[in-house]
Amino acid sequence: MMSSAIRLYTPDMQGTGAFDGGRITEQKPIGFPGEGGAVDRVGPLFYWAWAFAPQEGYIAPHPHQAFEIMTYVVNGKAEHGDSLGTRSTVGPGGAQVMLTGSGVYHEERFVGPDMEGFQIWFEPDLRQARLRQPAYYQFEHEEFPLASAGGAEVKTVIGEGSPVQLTVDARMYDIAVTPGAQYAYPLKAGRSLAALAIRGSGSIASSVESSPEQSFEAKQFAVIDAEAGLDVVLKAGADETLRLIAIEVPSRTDYPLYRKR
Repeated sequence: MMSSAIRLYTPDMQGTGAFDGGRITEQKPIGFPGEGGAVDRVGPLFYWAWAFAPQEGYIAPHPHQAFEIMTYVVNGKAEHGDSLGTRSTVGPGGAQVMLTGSGVYHEERFVGPDMEGFQIWFEPDLRQARLRQPAYYQFEHEEFPLASAGGAEVKTVIGEGSPVQLTVDARMYDIAVTPGAQYAYPLKAGRSLAALAIRGSGSIASSVESSPEQSFEAKQFAVIDAEAGLDVVLKAGADETLRLIAIEVPSRTDYPLYRKR
């Protein structure tokens, strides 16, 4: 049974990883088995890594199949190459999207100083996805809708108005709540919200009467499954902006999901 309570995970409850001899390190709100994370998945949100490269780090060519994978850059640059012949680079606020379909190899280079970004995997119906041709798309920061709402600046990375098109039912937002302000995110019944605070501090609560306000600060990860419609209320502290990445997906899918553990 779903619960509308907010589940909050500190950094030591999340997974970790490293590549290229430690030149790239990762905090993983949702990791792979054996990486130490408390969250296995959130609906079709299968994997979420927060990567850092102080200078530069490289991940050699490796295969992917079926999953729909986004790299979203916060700072620095992400370079991408793949077996489709793609060679591309994206900077802050940009995204690289692979619909891996029947299979593709790709390589990655994260370039600093202080490169920071996310790799996020969404799980489609794997039986159908394996039958599709792989494809790659790249989008710059300026291509995404940006709006002001409720004391917040909201960038739609996946969802209405965004150029990103997935087969998975997912929405993704880069949200900055200004100091002392609050923002209410509407969440419909049967939907789940996963939110990672990446800057600042504040609080998170839901409009459900029994849901207490909880401290929410950089590096913490929150998950809420809505039994009924509710608002997720985000408040920034008085002195700094609270910035978070929020991903909304259905709590359950109408297709079987990969057994991760």
